[in-house]
Amino acid sequence: MHARSKWAIGVIGAVVVLGGAAVTALAQWADSADFRLRAQLAASQALGVPVSLGDIEVTLWPAMGVAVRDVRIHTRPALTLAQIDARPKWSSLLLGRPALDALVVRQAVLPQQGILAMLAALQKQAPKAAAKSSDPMAGMPRRIELDQVTWVDASRQRLTVNAEIEFGSELLPETAKVDVVGGRYVGAKARLDREGDVWQLHADIGGGTLSGPLRLQAQRNGGWRLAGDVTTDKVEVAALTAPSRSLTGRLDARTSLAADFKEPGALVDALRTQTRFTVRRAVLHGIDLATAVHTLGISRGGETAFDTLTGQVTTQGKAVQLSNLVANSGSLSATGQVALSPERALNGRVNVTLAGGTFGVPVNVSGTMDTPSASPAGLTLPGLFGSR
Repeated sequence: MHARSKWAIGVIGAVVVLGGAAVTALAQWADSADFRLRAQLAASQALGVPVSLGDIEVTLWPAMGVAVRDVRIHTRPALTLAQIDARPKWSSLLLGRPALDALVVRQAVLPQQGILAMLAALQKQAPKAAAKSSDPMAGMPRRIELDQVTWVDASRQRLTVNAEIEFGSELLPETAKVDVVGGRYVGAKARLDREGDVWQLHADIGGGTLSGPLRLQAQRNGGWRLAGDVTTDKVEVAALTAPSRSLTGRLDARTSLAADFKEPGALVDALRTQTRFTVRRAVLHGIDLATAVHTLGISRGGETAFDTLTGQVTTQGKAVQLSNLVANSGSLSATGQVALSPERALNGRVNVTLAGGTFGVPVNVSGTMDTPSASPAGLTLPGLFGSR
């Protein structure tokens, strides 16, 4: 037998032996008599929230790992996960110190309030975890995959995604890919790629794109600062406001954003944005401004079409302010500002000038995003509301 063949057989034999040892170690790790109870206790202690687990078994295909089924994290409301696949590093199994290479979450339902409750519990556990390990990456997988994972927001709107996140040497992603496969932004795709301390965002949504740099920097007070500049190009407005369709048209915009926060759960409330925008072939649904001015009455229903709608949007958390609004069409023009509360209530005033008119009529805008209304400001209709 040639020396080269002997070397090949030796290498193959070594691989087989190592593979068998890894499988044996993995099976012993997962199939010990009290493993499920110990795993439940360990997960509950790590999260600071009671956790219950279903079946646990070793899987060999499509990748070696441990499958945990019927996971329930008992926040209020509860977080449910049909299956979690934990794929350990082979070398860690042989050394008797299992460490994760990848974590796959399948068919999970994650209510926003439950996530926030779990994050609050994790913050309380953070000092204990830090005392046990000086390595912040200890136990952290290098890759996380999400398969049909559904987020339920505070208004019970659902968003289902498939995603892949790759981590580097820090607790920050190197790359992330997200495909929205169900719910309010269905069809949207997004990708993040890290370049130093900058993440480049590219998203396809509503027939257009969102792109630009995002920066996340640690602060001296132990918190974080998020900043970024995002360009919106030819995106259908209704794709961003779904399920609401109070405004449609093609959006071009430039947005700067910033947030200072300590816990991830505080990011939404801390986020501040400034946007300059233009919507072409805009249609305002639910309000007919021309009818409101002609009849001096309340307009509910109908629509108002504009060739262009421009303005600025300022947000602080969930509150939205639209200012310097300028809209033009062949039949009318309008200027003004409108505020949108966290409860999606509208409150504003626009000045409407009909074609051929010499002065504008002030119109109050009220109602909600889904049921807006408009009525001339400062007018009392005789016989209906009385007189002064």
